[in-house]
Amino acid sequence: MSSTSTTTTDARHARVHPLRFQARAEAALADPVLQIAIERTTGTAERKRADAVEGFPQFDKARVLGKRIKDHVIANLDHYLLAFERNAIASGAKVHWASTAGEASRIVIGLCRDAGAKRVTRSKSMLGEEIGLPHALDEAGIDRVETDLAEHIVQLGGDTPSHIIWPSMHRTREQVSAMFHASHRVPHGEETIEAMVDSARRELRDKFFSSDVAISGANFLIADTGSTCTVTNEGNAELTTSPPRVHIVTAGIEKLVPSASHAMAMLRLLVRSATGGDITQYTTLHRGPRQPGDRDGPEEFHIVLVDNGRTRMLKEGLKEMLRCIRCGACMNHCVVFRQIGGHAYGGVYPGPMGAVLTPVFDGLEAARDLPHACTLNGRCREVCPVDIPLPTLMRGWRDRSWREGLEPPAARIGIGLFAFAATRPRLFHLGTALALRVMRLFRKNGLIQRMPLLGAWTRHRDFPAPAERSFLAMYRDTQSGKTTPGAPR
Repeated sequence: MSSTSTTTTDARHARVHPLRFQARAEAALADPVLQIAIERTTGTAERKRADAVEGFPQFDKARVLGKRIKDHVIANLDHYLLAFERNAIASGAKVHWASTAGEASRIVIGLCRDAGAKRVTRSKSMLGEEIGLPHALDEAGIDRVETDLAEHIVQLGGDTPSHIIWPSMHRTREQVSAMFHASHRVPHGEETIEAMVDSARRELRDKFFSSDVAISGANFLIADTGSTCTVTNEGNAELTTSPPRVHIVTAGIEKLVPSASHAMAMLRLLVRSATGGDITQYTTLHRGPRQPGDRDGPEEFHIVLVDNGRTRMLKEGLKEMLRCIRCGACMNHCVVFRQIGGHAYGGVYPGPMGAVLTPVFDGLEAARDLPHACTLNGRCREVCPVDIPLPTLMRGWRDRSWREGLEPPAARIGIGLFAFAATRPRLFHLGTALALRVMRLFRKNGLIQRMPLLGAWTRHRDFPAPAERSFLAMYRDTQSGKTTPGAPR
């Protein structure tokens, strides 16, 4: 996969930050407030997911079923896309197809202009972020109101989401309080979360009812009815999509499931993996525009189905990634993400899933650092509700980066030298023994706080001092029946 062929967005939609990943990561590691915000959110999410899985003995079986459902749909994607389109049109909806992010945004902006929209309300949707919709709406001069509480915070801060479930994870409650006091017409009086939520509710309430167009995403597209399914815990999506005259849904083509019963099976995995709950507060199915006798609902219902590299992923060894149900569990458990947060990744999708997806959307040359940042510890796959082999997919990107000559000269030389030594056992064992002796010179209380060539690590944490003997030496002793002092048992 060449770096040019992976770029599917127009240049103005590319979101990889001009700073290199290393610089963004360094800035994140040096930000103590960000570190507090990350740990507050991901630590809670990890604990809640563990409790939810423990309380659901059928989780492993549900996970196998979820994987089978997604694999079946991916293998028969053309069939289910046509079925969904046919049934959606039969319900009165209008279906639009977009090959790229830019095309998807243009379709949405065109629909808003056709409706004479001055204000649109938008429910949280990572697909909308992926296609650059917030920027496109702002550029078109259309008043955009983010109705999700976290997205409202992101909009006030003038930044982008840092997590796919908790977009404002990078903000502490103290920062949010200051933003609300500066921006809300009636800010909160008490410094409590409840008071801040009430302040946001007062700020947004009238905007729900004065919107001309509603824009939402979809957690699932149900093929046999042509319905879209959304899940929220705030009810903002339901209030967003009902009052306006026009409702536009943007969704990736991989969101398909065959039927509502399959969607319910997937929801059992999604909610537990995302928020650690048994079920969301609101699960809503939308099917077509308002019908005679309906008390509310839009007069027009549009669905924009977005490819943006997904069909190419089928051909280029990344089809497992199309199973993703956007739960965020991989990043909540990622040792890298939990140190640097989402913005350091530079793309729409952070964490392990972003390390796989960002090279697809923005090109491998721009995003090659992301798959290299992974420690390959496998925790992301362990918690993925549909068993996506994320470490394997990231290794695939590393391999392609090497084949296409994208690795910096220093890395290629270093790996070449390592390969030279590793294929010569005597030289390798001599070098290992020498390295152990040198490293022991820098240890203090069992840790290394400073050492040449380890600066990237020791700037932010101590490095464990090595054992007295190499692993291979201790392994040989165990094989021969000897006992090595200090060796793990």
